[in-house]
Amino acid sequence: MLKDRGALPALFYPVDVAKALGMSEWWVKEQARRGRIPFTKPGRAYRFTAEQVAEIVRLYEARPTLVAMPQAQTVVAAAPKKQARDPQPGQPATRLRARMPRRAALHQQDAA
Repeated sequence: MLKDRGALPALFYPVDVAKALGMSEWWVKEQARRGRIPFTKPGRAYRFTAEQVAEIVRLYEARPTLVAMPQAQTVVAAAPKKQARDPQPGQPATRLRARMPRRAALHQQDAA
C-alpha cells in the first residue's frame, strides 16, 4: 500500500536481489524469465519491489515435514523365505558373463 499518493514503490535491480538472496544475477533473471518468481518489467528490464522480494524468499522457503511417530507393534518372527534366485543345494551357481559391446559386435559382423 502506498502511504503518500505521490510516493512510488522502490524498484530493485536484479543484481540487488541476487546479492540479498545469495544467488547470481543470471539466476534471478532466468527465474523471472521463466515465470518462477514475481517481477515488474517496466520497458525491457526486470525490476523487483520489496513485496516481490519478500514473496521470492517465501517461495523458496523450506519447511520441516511432519513425520508420524511409528506406533509400537508386536512383531511375529517368521522363518526367512528362500529367494528363487538362490541356487539349490548341490547345484552350481550360474556365472554371469558380460555382453560384447555393440561396436565390437558390429566390427565382427563387418569383418565376416
